[in-house]
Amino acid sequence: MYHAPYESPFLAIGDWHPQPLESLHGHTPPEQLLPWLLHPGSLTAALKHLSHGEFSVQILSQGWQQPNLEERRALNLKERTRALVREVLLYGSDEQPWVYARSVLPERTLGGKSRYLRNLDNRPLGELLFSQPDIRRGPIVLNRLARNPRCQQAELDTMEPQAWGRRSTFWLHDKPLLVAETFLSSFNPHKAPLA
Repeated sequence: MYHAPYESPFLAIGDWHPQPLESLHGHTPPEQLLPWLLHPGSLTAALKHLSHGEFSVQILSQGWQQPNLEERRALNLKERTRALVREVLLYGSDEQPWVYARSVLPERTLGGKSRYLRNLDNRPLGELLFSQPDIRRGPIVLNRLARNPRCQQAELDTMEPQAWGRRSTFWLHDKPLLVAETFLSSFNPHKAPLA
């Protein structure tokens, strides 16, 4: 039986932009989403708090591949560099998918002390990153993302065709990795994340 190759559920519409953000591609993020987009702490911890512990992770795809051109630029990688690319859905209360996350972990970042990141299973990457004493985070940049029509993901069929996302580079033991998080239309926070 033929299985189509995996396709990411959301794709960036244009360039990623730093804040302050007047308007991105003619749009501004909804007011209640802005503190989440700009939250400097662990998104995992904030989502766990908001969901009253109903948080869970579903792996969509995880494997070695070449990051796309834009990701290679952000990580300063050469063209043929391989990375572990991990795509997950983060679920909150009422078993609703709240966030689609894509992480790019270059091969050289996953050596030595960071080898354990190769085998995350369904543990959230963010939780592990923020538990490291020497983790550094680069600036948060924002973008609009569009639903990829080639991605057959039943859980996302009812989502709006566009979503807001954020991305940042982290340095773990001075080696880079890239984490992008897209807030789905099922995520309607009634309060800002805990500082």
